[in-house]
Amino acid sequence: MSTDVRPTTPATRADDWAIHTHQDQELVKGLGLTSATMLVMGSMIGSGIFIVSAEISRETSSPALLIGAWLVTGFLTIVGALCYGELAAMMPRAGGQYVYLRESLGPLWGFLYGWTLFLVIQTGTIAAVGVAFGKFLGVFWPAISSSHWLGGFWQVPEWHVGPMVLGNMKVGLNTQNLVAIIVVVVLSIINIFGIKTGALIQNVFTAAKVSALLALIIFGVLLGRNAQALAANFGANFWKNASLGTLHDVGGGVLVSTLTVLAIAQVGSLFSADAWNNVTFTAGEVKNPSRNLPLSLALGTGVVIALYIGCNFIYLSALPLWGSPTGTTLVERGIQYAAEDRVGTATMTQMFGAAGGALMAIAIMISGFGCCNGLILAGARVYYAMAKDGLFFRSVARLHPKYKTPAVSLMVSMVWTCILCVSGSYGQLLDYIIFAVLVFYILTIIGLFVLRRTHPEAERPYKAIGYPVLPAIYIVMALFIDVVLLRYKPQYTWPGLCIVLLGIPVYFLWRSRGKLSATTQSIPQ
Repeated sequence: MSTDVRPTTPATRADDWAIHTHQDQELVKGLGLTSATMLVMGSMIGSGIFIVSAEISRETSSPALLIGAWLVTGFLTIVGALCYGELAAMMPRAGGQYVYLRESLGPLWGFLYGWTLFLVIQTGTIAAVGVAFGKFLGVFWPAISSSHWLGGFWQVPEWHVGPMVLGNMKVGLNTQNLVAIIVVVVLSIINIFGIKTGALIQNVFTAAKVSALLALIIFGVLLGRNAQALAANFGANFWKNASLGTLHDVGGGVLVSTLTVLAIAQVGSLFSADAWNNVTFTAGEVKNPSRNLPLSLALGTGVVIALYIGCNFIYLSALPLWGSPTGTTLVERGIQYAAEDRVGTATMTQMFGAAGGALMAIAIMISGFGCCNGLILAGARVYYAMAKDGLFFRSVARLHPKYKTPAVSLMVSMVWTCILCVSGSYGQLLDYIIFAVLVFYILTIIGLFVLRRTHPEAERPYKAIGYPVLPAIYIVMALFIDVVLLRYKPQYTWPGLCIVLLGIPVYFLWRSRGKLSATTQSIPQ
């Protein structure tokens, strides 16, 4: 692929835009509305919904603010999805968000997103979900454990860099991360055999985990209502500590307002609801994309957010929000101090006894397996698109000759994800990413405004509902959350920002490498 720079004229710009607004012809169109919607939901639902409410409860100390945190997440997620629907219908190309940033703000911004996605966001999430799968499989086979090492391990020492705490992790192979590696390898290989094969797995597992969440809500309504929890969490107590004038301790004696603590709480809830944008990565393989991409984004995010909010009401009806870390029963520990933050498991155990814990372990494994499949399937399309632009290894742009899937991209992603599994660093990386994820969401929605101005004549089969008000509100809210996280969670946010900024010299090195390669190829032999 040549990287020679053509003179920019109105004609070439129009030609380029025509290319970027049509689907990739080399890819198989194998995703209908059902599969696209399942990909949205399946990528969103991992293990977070069963865990992060404990941390949110400790931060907010209010039933109303626990629900409020999820409502804020829901608003941001659905508004973001509505905005992305316009971009996806207008530019149904493999790579999705990478393409939108490239076309609206320039190739550097697209590269920085792809760089962060490959290095941390997508692969780190796959590694974490895969290890969680192994962790819950250990409930049934105790030999699968993070302490069961298959060889020596190296304890990375802890060191402090300003507000950042790095290191303090064990590097090596144990039975738990071996399970994660097996899951990643198996799913990566399966996804080579056609988009329809990957979609079939996604549809089956997404249907199973949506059913599991529905069952949790239904059984919670019918069987999970605990008198002690209802008295503690509802009525006048529901609004406890929720007034705008209440000050909340976020550690170290630092007191913040209710709006600020809601922003801090978004770390867990936004992460649990993230990856809804993954369907845009596969846009080149979606049938009737001008209709199915916006619809799948709206339907998928709407259903998942409704399920998430419903689950949190069930948690509040089964367990008191407030608890003690030294409590000896599920009720005494409450949501705040559920064992290992497993609120979902505590709720199911409260309803069904020991069998409830086993059922939740199965639900989380199903959820994790499906989530890994969706992330593996979608992420490979971004690296493929970058390689086509000369901004990643050229071989990554190769398609399987028979199945027309980005086979090399799938393998490269698989190798890096497996390295993260063994390194033990994925946990720290995930702490860092929500800030970076929000930055790229903000930039992409800014890109929506830019494209409305620079390409007013472009065909827009779907236009973002509520434009320009809702996208502007999204940008303001997301910026507020990022500023709050920079101020009050510096140990998480600054490393994420550093990872993004490290991509700038890499971009220019890659560009110069591509130009040198193109020049060398043009010299007569």
